Amino acid sequence: MAIDFKLHEQDKKGCFIPREKGERLMFITHRTSKYTEYEEVKMVLDGGCSWVQLRMKDNMNIFTAREISQLICAHETKCTYCINDNIQIALRCGATAVHLGKEDITVAEAWKKADELLYPDENFYIGATANTFEDISRAIKQGASYIGLGPFRHTETKKKLSPVLGLEGYQKIIQQCKDAGYNIPIFAIGGICLEDVGALMQTGITGIAVFGAIINADDPVEETRRFINEINKY
Repeated sequence: MAIDFKLHEQDKKGCFIPREKGERLMFITHRTSKYTEYEEVKMVLDGGCSWVQLRMKDNMNIFTAREISQLICAHETKCTYCINDNIQIALRCGATAVHLGKEDITVAEAWKKADELLYPDENFYIGATANTFEDISRAIKQGASYIGLGPFRHTETKKKLSPVLGLEGYQKIIQQCKDAGYNIPIFAIGGICLEDVGALMQTGITGIAVFGAIINADDPVEETRRFINEINKY
C-alpha cells in the first residue's frame, strides 16, 4: 500500500494537479560525487519542494527507495514521492507516483499493474515523458496523470536525449494542446536554469523539473526556495 503523503481532489486516475506552492517544482535526483540521492532529497525538502522523483537509471533498488520514502514521510514538508521507470518498486516502497520514459512500459500497462495492488480509493499517479504533441496525445489516451515535456536544452543527465525543444518548441506544443482541448499538467524538463523559468512559465506549462541547477548551486536549499518563488510568480 502506498503511503498517503498528500491527498489530491482527484480519483486515482485523475490528473496530478499541484495544490501546494512547492509542487510546481519537480526535483529529480541524480547522484553526484558530492551528494547521495538521500542527501539531495533532504536538501530540497528543507527548501520547501513538495515533489521529488527518485531517478537511479543504473541501480534503482528497493532499499534506497524505502529509505527516501521514510525520509519524506517524516519530514515536515508534505511531499509527493515519485519513482522513475520502475512501477514495481514504486508500488512496494510507499511512493505515490511513477514516471515512465518513452522506452519504458506504456502508461496503460503500468495502470494494469497498479490496479492489481492499489485499493479502490488509493491515490496514485502515472507520469509520461514526451517530446512531441503526438507523444502527449498518446499518453493522455492511455490515462497519464501528467507530462514531463522536454528536453528544453541539452543535458548530461540523460544518455539517450530526444531532440531539444527550446522555447519555441514549448510554445508550439502548448498551443497544440490548447487547440486540442487538452488540460493535462505539463512540466518542462532538461537543463533548465533559474533564469529560464519566467519565459518557460509564460508558455503555459504547469511547472518545472530540475536537477543540476539546484544541486550544483552553492546553497541547494536556498536555490530550491528561489526556484519555487520564481515559478509561483506565474
